[in-house]
Amino acid sequence: MASTQKKLAAFEAKLLKFSEIPPETQADCFVLLASRDKATTRDGKPYYRCQFRDADRSATLMVWRDSTWFNDCDTRWAEGDIYKVRVTVTQNQYGLQLDLDRWRELQEADREQGFDPWQFAPRTPFDIDTLWNELQSIVATKVTSPPLVELMNRLLASREAELRVHSAAARAHHAYVGGWLEHVVSMTKTCLFLAEKYHAVYSDLQPPLSVELVVAGAILHDIGKLVELRTTPAGTTYTAAGQLIGHILLGRDLLRDTAREIDGFPAEMLLRLEHIIVSHHDLPEYGSPIAPATLEAQIVHSADNLDAKLQMLAQALRGTPATEEFSSTDNTLRRRVFRGLKPA
Repeated sequence: MASTQKKLAAFEAKLLKFSEIPPETQADCFVLLASRDKATTRDGKPYYRCQFRDADRSATLMVWRDSTWFNDCDTRWAEGDIYKVRVTVTQNQYGLQLDLDRWRELQEADREQGFDPWQFAPRTPFDIDTLWNELQSIVATKVTSPPLVELMNRLLASREAELRVHSAAARAHHAYVGGWLEHVVSMTKTCLFLAEKYHAVYSDLQPPLSVELVVAGAILHDIGKLVELRTTPAGTTYTAAGQLIGHILLGRDLLRDTAREIDGFPAEMLLRLEHIIVSHHDLPEYGSPIAPATLEAQIVHSADNLDAKLQMLAQALRGTPATEEFSSTDNTLRRRVFRGLKPA
């Protein structure tokens, strides 16, 4: 009863964005419950590790069996739901932590206080229009074979609305609104640089390294994520097809289905594009059924891996206070990332 009374008590603290609450300061805010993982202690007592976030900050709330909030967490809280809370944000060796004072479900009146569900969707820091125009420009200037031009236009034009907002992942790299587009444009630029460089280095090869196939493969390597993932204001989740099949095979299917619509699409060009998609994770333990066996596929894999890893490292550093030499291990790489030595 005491828990219910506290939960329903009036919110009178200052209303802030969750990401703007200063350390050790109590404030009211809206948060999204991103995850609610149940486990047991060595003594066999149940507890929850809850992750709350908005678009720019994530913090952990540990809910122990003897906590005021255990019953609410166990029976009322749901992943993907948004709540109004009163919290204090603290920092320890495991990252940002929450102390919860009270909570309640959303009310219609909350919109009048600035609640917007899309504020809980982390998004690319880059301008979407600029990214999309860059992608279109690369296709227009670097893809020249008529069948491949038609293939790219069919795959991209009809899916523009999705591609402009889709996430690149549920939890790993570029896992936010516009992440797919940011990642694809970034790594395609890297691929283009490498393809043009090595086309000149290995000019004696027959057939020569195909710059346009590298560009097309880079843009299409993650096209299956449109089917694998579902992006909403509450975040990105896996579809049934995503969990049962995965974006590599889903992407190859999209490629094959589109190529069938184009009369006389070259068989070898399709085979090489399929290989880029199915090999871009490099090894079976990383999800690919086969390793890269063409120059074009190797370039796409290398650029993809580099772009993903650098973004995850940068994300870990952005969440590290300037007073700390290393990040915590609470990041997608699960490693401590070096920020810099503390001033003497």
